[in-house]
Amino acid sequence: MSEKRRFQRLPITLTLEVSSLFNQNEEVSIGNAEFNVFDISKVGIGFTTTTKIPLEYYFNATIHFDDSGDCLKYVVKVIRTEVLENGEYLYGCEFVGFASIYDYLFDQYETTLQTEE
Repeated sequence: MSEKRRFQRLPITLTLEVSSLFNQNEEVSIGNAEFNVFDISKVGIGFTTTTKIPLEYYFNATIHFDDSGDCLKYVVKVIRTEVLENGEYLYGCEFVGFASIYDYLFDQYETTLQTEE
């Protein structure tokens, strides 16, 4: 099966701590949920968590790519979910209002991954 995604998913290991989700009408507190991000692309992220979160909600996140200090602050929209066998939830999310000016961070990260292989 051929890949239909516009941008390559890059493996990444990092943890996001999220305390609230929001949509146009409300904000939902989820404590301090831990999201274990396993991949990232120029348009979104994939993560797992033990916390059930609603689709079509948003959260604020900051990604640090490496020790260089380069980071992204962005809004993420939850667009897909799946229940895993271990009881965790897998989520697919897209970046909202993400400026392409930051594409270079993904390109640098992809180059770093290729040189490590």
